[in-house]
Amino acid sequence: MFEKIIALDKQLIVYLNNLGSKNFDWFWLLATKQFNWAPIFIFVFYLLYKKIGLKKFGWAIFFIALIILFADQTANLFKNSFERVRPCNDLSIVKNLRIYWDKSGSFSFFSGHATNSMATALFVYLLLKPYYKNAFLLFLFPLIFAYSRIYLGLHFPLDILTGYLFGAIYGFIFYKIFQKKILFR
Repeated sequence: MFEKIIALDKQLIVYLNNLGSKNFDWFWLLATKQFNWAPIFIFVFYLLYKKIGLKKFGWAIFFIALIILFADQTANLFKNSFERVRPCNDLSIVKNLRIYWDKSGSFSFFSGHATNSMATALFVYLLLKPYYKNAFLLFLFPLIFAYSRIYLGLHFPLDILTGYLFGAIYGFIFYKIFQKKILFR
């Protein structure tokens, strides 16, 4: 059963990776780097600051840092436990990938990028939802960011989906703690 899931995951990454085109490679190379998202982060932080005030905003930044630390370390624990080779290093499929990152030294399962981006997006979404009806647009970040990892052959789809699941759980738990300890204090 497990082997069948892995085989399907490999087929799916080859399929999704080959949907790309040279015309869009530049975009996905840009989207995969966190620093390039900084202007959007700054804008979202400004909106958050305007709605919850300086003190609660400072606490929100602290909680986001904790979320990222917690999510990242959990992903690293899983990566080092499972030791799943990244698609760009998997000799059984790399020849079938259209584009791939040139070798990565760490393991694949599960994606820290997907975990961190989903956790922070959900946390901030839950904070902004009462104020902005379009706050759901925040979820474009983890979708685009994580898909870039598939597009570049750095993660299998199962790595991304598992990262999303863990990220959603962490984002929700940290929001509930924030809500209880900071928002309604």
